[in-house]
Amino acid sequence: MSTRRLGGLSLILVGALGGVLVSLGITAAAQRGDPLPLKELQQFANVFAAIKSSYVEPVTDEKLVNDAIKGLFNDLDPHSTYLDAEAFKEMEAVTQGGFGGLGIEIGSEDGMPKVISPIEDTPAARAGILAGDLITHIDGKPTKGMTLSEAIKLMRGEPKTPIVLTIKRQDNDKPVVVHIVRDLIKVRSVRSKMLDDNIAYVRIAQFQERTVEDLGRQLSELGSKGVPKALILDLRNDPGGLLDGAIGVSSAFLKPDVLVVSTKGRIPSSNREFFSKQAGYMQNFLGSEDGPDASKVAAWARTVPMVVLVNVGSASASEIVAGALQDYERAKIIGSRTFGKGSVQSVLPLSEDTGIKLTTALYYTPKGRSIQVTGVEPDIEVDDTAQGSLFRLPREVDLQRHLLNSNFEETDEDQPKEDERKEQPKMFEFGGADDYQLKQAINFLEGRPVKKNDPSLVAKADKPVAQAEAKDGSTPDAEKKSPVNRADPNVQRFRITPDGVVPVPQ
Repeated sequence: MSTRRLGGLSLILVGALGGVLVSLGITAAAQRGDPLPLKELQQFANVFAAIKSSYVEPVTDEKLVNDAIKGLFNDLDPHSTYLDAEAFKEMEAVTQGGFGGLGIEIGSEDGMPKVISPIEDTPAARAGILAGDLITHIDGKPTKGMTLSEAIKLMRGEPKTPIVLTIKRQDNDKPVVVHIVRDLIKVRSVRSKMLDDNIAYVRIAQFQERTVEDLGRQLSELGSKGVPKALILDLRNDPGGLLDGAIGVSSAFLKPDVLVVSTKGRIPSSNREFFSKQAGYMQNFLGSEDGPDASKVAAWARTVPMVVLVNVGSASASEIVAGALQDYERAKIIGSRTFGKGSVQSVLPLSEDTGIKLTTALYYTPKGRSIQVTGVEPDIEVDDTAQGSLFRLPREVDLQRHLLNSNFEETDEDQPKEDERKEQPKMFEFGGADDYQLKQAINFLEGRPVKKNDPSLVAKADKPVAQAEAKDGSTPDAEKKSPVNRADPNVQRFRITPDGVVPVPQ
């Protein structure tokens, strides 16, 4: 991607997959700072020359330089990284919402990729891929032990190219072989529908370039037949994205000209405040004067009772929106504590198609709260399912070298706990009939009691398999409540990194 094309990406991103503030002023600020350490740079040049001339195998200049640059980031926070050509291209694809692939969201189980959900109207959905399918082979290559990133790279590719997946499906003894032709996948950022009793439901999967435009259209359609009784904004498993999108989304539900988020860093250009936009700003996204009336959209979206759904997968831009709506008491936050990524990164181009992503600031909610490490605490805690929590992605606090929050003391209790339950809750569709948190949000808006989970189902899931006592009266091993060994091959955890979602080493 050329520097000129990067100009088209001159936006602020704060997603867990790559929170970025493009600020070329940083380069100038760095040049005005301390002089370059010439002695140390000469030492680097000597090492470079020694490796190039004497290493047992030839090494190209490009590889040596790239590896040296990567090494500079080894001890920085986990969101600062070197962007080679492939990573640069990937960032552009994620930001713009399009890439060549199959159209599935995947996790991992038993060391293999597992389909969380096929994206509607994509090659995977049309080929019959189902939620819960285990991908055992990709083009004949076993996936057992393969990292999630490796599996994603194998499944992505140029549109119109074929791929063969071998699937292990529940209640099916024989493997299922599926032939798919890749296509350009355009991730739909915003979805909506009207629930029973005139409650509007809006889900934002990721903050992209078109998110505010898509949100405006969805809100307009929802209000076209009358003002909804209430609104549910679903930000669960939304890893973030463009800060500009977060500001626009917040503006749809807040009064104009109120502080949404502020950023603070070492250099002046990192210290900024971002305010909600005027009521008419959405008209820019809704098209011509003959299109939907933005003022009518703003009128009901800023006043009806509102709930925001969040979970551990809600990160960065999602947390900015949730934090702002919570600070102004515009909405009740329901779900589980969010990821806790409160930092901002800046993309600085190095060449036509490479750059660096550098953490340059922390962001703060309107009340001055930093959600770094802590995340956004829900007003009402509700588990993912009636059987208990389902998503166990580690949070920011679990990432190595994460930035600390001076207002929060970390303890061992903040580390993820191993799950001892015998039966794992089943995957569900966000916004579907089996969405437990959504049901509780509706209960809240309808004035009915809200439950964290179903105690009877949780007890059943936690119930040990073995009930009999040993002859000596002791508890059998199957009943002992000792922590699950982290080396257990059936226990797989994930970590959200600048390169995506990757498994935690066992």
